[in-house]
Amino acid sequence: MLMVLQDLFPERTPNIGVLEEQRDIPALIRHLASREPHVQAAAAEALARMGSPATGPLIAALRTRNRARRLGIIAALGQIGDAQALDALAALTKDPVGEIRWQACIALGQIEGTGAVPVLLSSLRDQDKYVRYASAVSLSNAGYVPETDDDRAWYAAGMQDWEQISALGAPAVPVLTWLLSDMDADLRCKAARALGAIGSSDAGPALLHALGDEDRQVRWEAMLASQKCGVPQMLLPRGLCRRPRLRKNPLIAGVLNFLLPGLGYGYLGKWWGIMIFQIDITATVWIFKYYGETNTYGILFPIYIILGLHAWYITKKMPEEPP
Repeated sequence: MLMVLQDLFPERTPNIGVLEEQRDIPALIRHLASREPHVQAAAAEALARMGSPATGPLIAALRTRNRARRLGIIAALGQIGDAQALDALAALTKDPVGEIRWQACIALGQIEGTGAVPVLLSSLRDQDKYVRYASAVSLSNAGYVPETDDDRAWYAAGMQDWEQISALGAPAVPVLTWLLSDMDADLRCKAARALGAIGSSDAGPALLHALGDEDRQVRWEAMLASQKCGVPQMLLPRGLCRRPRLRKNPLIAGVLNFLLPGLGYGYLGKWWGIMIFQIDITATVWIFKYYGETNTYGILFPIYIILGLHAWYITKKMPEEPP
């Protein structure tokens, strides 16, 4: 609804050049929330050219709840590169919104010096792969060189450099087992594959746990990797047994078919469910017309019970989705 109203009242394109000449920082900050990307970019660039005088107002404006404006403010602070913004940007790496954390890590990489390095190292352990990648790239821009194998593993994971992380061997196992819980199923697959390439027995428990993953491909990659890590085959079915059971609910199918004949079959993916639904509507109208309300219920009620029980029965007999 909001988007429709916005389309009815198009945004007037501001003259960013004039606002910059007037050094109207508040107006430029407002335009950071523009629906037009080129206006956002132009406002951020104008604020960046103003340099340090714009830093304080931009930091103060971060209190807004407007996500687009906050992203624009963070981008502008990054382009300015003022060390005064370091603490404010560091705080944003803990923001609940993933895009805000991502943008903050990018901006931190544009501030000269090593002050942002500890914050970026912490963000390598963020739950969002985009935040981790931005942190790794920003660390690279800051000239960061990992000193320990653990640091190298986290850095390679942030960059998603699977060849490098596999080459680290055993020191990378804790990082890869952590990645097996990532929100991205494709990344979990790659982590399992990397563990298989390393072949460490330390990865066995995590791979057994991954056999219960909700994603079918992750389960398969975990099974293959577990064989390379020395997990006994006898244990694999137990791990797989923990997977989510994906099957239709017999009770739902039965109740739907009883209340609205045919829809229970539709719930089960049977193409003829809609046909039964249409037949039921037509039959109900004709029976009601010729026999009245009471007789209609008396005639149809037993049929509805049979249809409900049938939907319940065939659902109980349906196999689970394959592992």
